[in-house]
Amino acid sequence: MSEPTNESQEFKLSLQDADPNTLKSILEIHWGRICSRLQVEVGEVEYRTWLKQITLGAIDEDELTLYLPTRFLRDWVRAQYNNKLSQLWHAELPQIRRVELKLASKIENDQILSHKNSSDAEKYSGIDNIKTEFSNQQKSDTKLNHVKETHSINVINNDTNLGDKTKEEDKLPLHLQLDPRFTFENFIVGKPNEFAYACSRRVAECPSSTGFNPLFLYGGVGLGKTHLMHAIGFELAKAGNISISYMSAEKFMYRFIASIRSQSTIEFKEELRSVDVLMIDDLQFLIGKDNTQEEFFHTFNALIDAGRQIIVSADKSPSDLSGLEDRLRTRLGCGMVADIHATTYELRISILEAKAASAKVVISPKVMEFLAHKITTNVRELEGALNRLIAHANLFGRPITLEATQEVLHDILKSHERRVTIEEIQRKVAEHCNIRQTDMTSARRARAVARPRQIAMYLAKQLTSRSLPEIGRKFGNRDHTTVMHAISRVAELMEKDSAFAEDVELLRRMLET
Repeated sequence: MSEPTNESQEFKLSLQDADPNTLKSILEIHWGRICSRLQVEVGEVEYRTWLKQITLGAIDEDELTLYLPTRFLRDWVRAQYNNKLSQLWHAELPQIRRVELKLASKIENDQILSHKNSSDAEKYSGIDNIKTEFSNQQKSDTKLNHVKETHSINVINNDTNLGDKTKEEDKLPLHLQLDPRFTFENFIVGKPNEFAYACSRRVAECPSSTGFNPLFLYGGVGLGKTHLMHAIGFELAKAGNISISYMSAEKFMYRFIASIRSQSTIEFKEELRSVDVLMIDDLQFLIGKDNTQEEFFHTFNALIDAGRQIIVSADKSPSDLSGLEDRLRTRLGCGMVADIHATTYELRISILEAKAASAKVVISPKVMEFLAHKITTNVRELEGALNRLIAHANLFGRPITLEATQEVLHDILKSHERRVTIEEIQRKVAEHCNIRQTDMTSARRARAVARPRQIAMYLAKQLTSRSLPEIGRKFGNRDHTTVMHAISRVAELMEKDSAFAEDVELLRRMLET
């Protein structure tokens, strides 16, 4: 073997003389550069599937150890990329001539950064456990702006420092990645989602029970499907002695394709069919992807036959997922199908109140009512709007008023603005009150006609930007004072008669959605 150059000898000495934090920082910086090169050279999909889960280990003279979470991943990366990783590391740090790939689970209590001799081992204290190691890798990933994985080593926690460990994390298996914000305790229950919530609770308490396998959750965007799936995962993981795999349908497809490319489909099948609970999010992604559908179909059958629990979510019910094969749709519908409806005004208010309480901020009822009326389709957007208001108030030291809300959220409110016409209001109120639409503009003054007409005038003022004279003209050229009287009369009746108020509120919601 040729003698090492003076440059490599000097660099080796500099590494040996470095304190633990400096050494750790040096390795992380070089690992970040290598990750960037790997993304470019092998492609984003291949990198995310096989290489993103590598974590830094010990440096021992001229050998660096890297860790992978599963035996299958370690063997595959060792066969395909060991030489490439050795070359890249040697190019970055000439001292490193070899890279060794090992299983992460075997070094859970080892120190990561150490040297071979005992004096150096005392000098470099390293990292105490594998979770901290994974957290450091997550910090590198953040610097590189990597895409979030859906099947990974650690639990995502956006509310704490990456080095910290929450009680929930300590109870989770290392192969399961869930968002600690999405628990049953944080899920706001109302009429639109109470059935799906009850079914999810049942599966979390008693997986694979008769009638609940598979559990199929469906509903529109941002209504809580993913939240419930994560909550189920947390409850099952806390029970222990159960293997869980959660991923999106897109991730399932990418991993299946990668297994075909690497001729490791048997390992892929064995890995998924050996779990106790399989959770697949956004199944509609598989529409039109026949080969992936077939693989999922066989995985589904194998798990059901073995008495394992399957939980699936999609934006439509199984019968409406027309792009899926009939045999798969019928099997998805053979267990418990639970839908999540669009949120009601009351549920949106409850969500806002819970989020405000969690953030420990006081928000006036008028602001909450305004948000609940204006942002009606997506809970994520509703929460995002509230978060923006709170951040704006904290940054500028201003109270959260109705005027400030309209100013800060002008872009969101504009996108949700629905232009309701007076003609539409007249038609909807006439249908609801079982009168003819022409009665809205007629001269009839019978109470059965006059009261609906007053309600329509009231809603026209509330939901349109038309002036009182303009509204009067739309109602048979009536004077603006007639419109004023109608508005005050309806408001007065709403205060006195709760049933009447609910009726008017129902009409408002029907027109706004």
